[in-house]
Amino acid sequence: MFQKLKQFKDMRDESKKMKAMLDEIVIVGSGAGGKVMITMNGSHEVMGVTIEDGLEKARIEQGVKEAMADVNKKLQGELMKKMQAMGGLGAIGDMMKGMGGS
Repeated sequence: MFQKLKQFKDMRDESKKMKAMLDEIVIVGSGAGGKVMITMNGSHEVMGVTIEDGLEKARIEQGVKEAMADVNKKLQGELMKKMQAMGGLGAIGDMMKGMGGS
């Protein structure tokens, strides 16, 4: 039982480390020809939104959609690089097996 508690604590500690690493990643996506910018961290938290003055409502709406798509695409690429640097999905599977998972 104590082994399971230790494994749970280790998993929680790793989760905190992973969250801290994700929070350090900051990506900016743009839309409407760079007139709408969205900044997001690796935990998918929107850190900021910048909209250039003078845009019409429809252009802002389209720009936000474009910026969200852009930032998510860039973030996916960055997260894939981080995952590969950590050993890929196999490393996560190995960690789970070590904790009694499948």
